[in-house]
Amino acid sequence: MSSFIARDEIEARVTKALGRSRGAVLLGPRQSGKTTLARRIAGRHRAEYFDLEDPSDLASLTAPKLTLERARGLVVLDEIQLRPDLLPLLRVLMDRQPLPARFLLLGSAAPEIVRGASETLAGRVELVSMSGFRIGETGAGHMDRLWLRGGFPPSFLAASDEDSFAWRQSFLQTFVERDLGRLGFKLAPHAMRRFLTMAAHLHGQRWNGAAVASSLGLSHTTARRYLDLLSGAYLIRQLHPWLRNVGKRLVKSPKVYFRDSGLLHALLGLERRRDVESLPATEHPGRVCAWKRSRRSTASATAGSGRPTAERSWTCWRSIAANASATSASSPTARG
Repeated sequence: MSSFIARDEIEARVTKALGRSRGAVLLGPRQSGKTTLARRIAGRHRAEYFDLEDPSDLASLTAPKLTLERARGLVVLDEIQLRPDLLPLLRVLMDRQPLPARFLLLGSAAPEIVRGASETLAGRVELVSMSGFRIGETGAGHMDRLWLRGGFPPSFLAASDEDSFAWRQSFLQTFVERDLGRLGFKLAPHAMRRFLTMAAHLHGQRWNGAAVASSLGLSHTTARRYLDLLSGAYLIRQLHPWLRNVGKRLVKSPKVYFRDSGLLHALLGLERRRDVESLPATEHPGRVCAWKRSRRSTASATAGSGRPTAERSWTCWRSIAANASATSASSPTARG
């Protein structure tokens, strides 16, 4: 498979945002492809690129106002969460008339960046979120590979399943030891990993904050705050129940879903497809039964064709998470 996969849809969204606003903020987890995408966009414009993890780029921003106000065309600031103090200056620079430069900010899904962009840069920038590869980018022929390895480019494009699994384990270790502390977690790294693993075992199920908190010696409010932080880091998606009574909707526990199936499999120690399929269906009904049921329904829907079509396979696979909201909305008990 090619080592480069075009991401035309997200690139078009960022380009459109830059065309109609004074700036854009591209948010997503680390290693999801933000830098590669930004460099492709910058390559088509007169652009200046600042990587805020690069010491030389940081040194050039010792006097940020002097450096940035002279820039023309497109200015890209990568890993902006490392320099939140730049946001007030960017507001001033974006208010210039005429506008000599537009700004593209990249952030690793840090809550303070979303909050800062929403408050300090309100009305000046558009927020664009991205994740790893999607089925429309990889093609339906790679559906099984995407499901097992997830959409992070280094994981999906790895030479083997073993290499992919090793990369995801390394990513999780770095995320636990470095990134979670920045997000506001106050747990030791081994306790953070346990929290993530427990969340993985609750994938597709209602969040049981009391049980998680008890096992880690936390209050249930702290456990819920940590869940919200993981959601803000684009690691977990919370699916809230559909209820006519808004008050009930706010207090009922959500279901939790890992956004990336590859990270979910890594947390559960499932390296190969046969590892997932060998699990008893009763262990993780929200995850395993949905996959096995989708394969059965796909095969029966295409009986006589010899094999399921790619389109039908993808529709069923996607329903595990992306279409879960439709299941909740259609359930008689969900309406309350």
